[in-house]
Amino acid sequence: MRITGAVLERCDAPAPYAESLPVTVGPLELAPPQAGEVLVRIEVAGLCHSDLSVVDGSRVRPVPMLLGHEAAGIVEATGPGARLAVGQRVVMTFLPRCGRCAECATDGRLPCSVGSAANAAGTLVGGGRRLSRGVPSAGAGAGAGAGGVQEVHHHLGVSAFATHAVVSETSVVAVDADVPPEVAALLGCAVLTGGGAVVNAGRPAPGDRVAVVGLGGVGMAALLVAVALGHEVIGVDALPAKLELARELGATTAVGPQEVAERGLRAPVVVEAAGSARAFETAYALTAPGGTTVTVGLPHPDARASVSPLSLTAEARTVVGSYLGSAVPGRDIPRYVELWRSGRLPLDALVSDRITLDELPAALDRLASGAALRQLVMF
Repeated sequence: MRITGAVLERCDAPAPYAESLPVTVGPLELAPPQAGEVLVRIEVAGLCHSDLSVVDGSRVRPVPMLLGHEAAGIVEATGPGARLAVGQRVVMTFLPRCGRCAECATDGRLPCSVGSAANAAGTLVGGGRRLSRGVPSAGAGAGAGAGGVQEVHHHLGVSAFATHAVVSETSVVAVDADVPPEVAALLGCAVLTGGGAVVNAGRPAPGDRVAVVGLGGVGMAALLVAVALGHEVIGVDALPAKLELARELGATTAVGPQEVAERGLRAPVVVEAAGSARAFETAYALTAPGGTTVTVGLPHPDARASVSPLSLTAEARTVVGSYLGSAVPGRDIPRYVELWRSGRLPLDALVSDRITLDELPAALDRLASGAALRQLVMF
């Protein structure tokens, strides 16, 4: 079928992206779902820093690639053996879980090896790609097949910046129709990652203080979940506007990074969600003796942070890496839905802008500046 989508053409385009235009919006062909796959009509897709990290080259992926990994939509068709029903609303998640590998047996602690391999290759877990596009004969070079047809890679098994997507059933979780698509989309990455960093990786005891360093979409989701669970929360960010929002959303303390040491702030559980070495160092300094530093940010591969090995031993510290919030989506998403239903998890507060596909380059610039939380592509 013919769809419209936003394709990343190169991974090293310079900012501002509204000028370099590494993402082009145009027609593509989408093959029907194969065994265990579903065709989803995308309703809403969120723009995340993980999209930006591919665009700016921090995480190199094969191109051309149809971006977008956080979304919600309606199942319109199913492949052989698929269990989902046509008409169901689904949350799309960026790490397929095969349920059979040794990593899937770790209760979310380790990423699925099968899903991770497919994500790195730009394929679906069932093998191959379902996306293609025509290319002019004069430009049918590398990556173009016979007749000027070019395969387009999938982004993290989802490729949600399009009107439709074919995905593995292991990349989606069904939710009830009362969950609005704008809420459902945020559950697939921001809430799974940020909330999971608190619940699954940090595991604060009742009454423990929780701190969050980096108040973007994922960090603010971590803050919201910690507040919803009754924890006192410290929010840390360099932007005053984000600190003000953190206070409005329930943070008892909201400070800039330089104030952490000045005020002697400490917390038993600290989540680093900024994806930078300096943010990690701030988060580590903020962690109380005996506490846990959870890092979910994705810095550049060359980034290096400095910590005291002595403090790990002498203060009985723990540092935990958490990918996708150490989540099992089928288990965790229903928990967050219930928190939302109860009125304790106001996810609409994460939405900073609503945009169209054509506005993605400018939205990437807003994200890179740190000014945006979650910008939603509306279909």
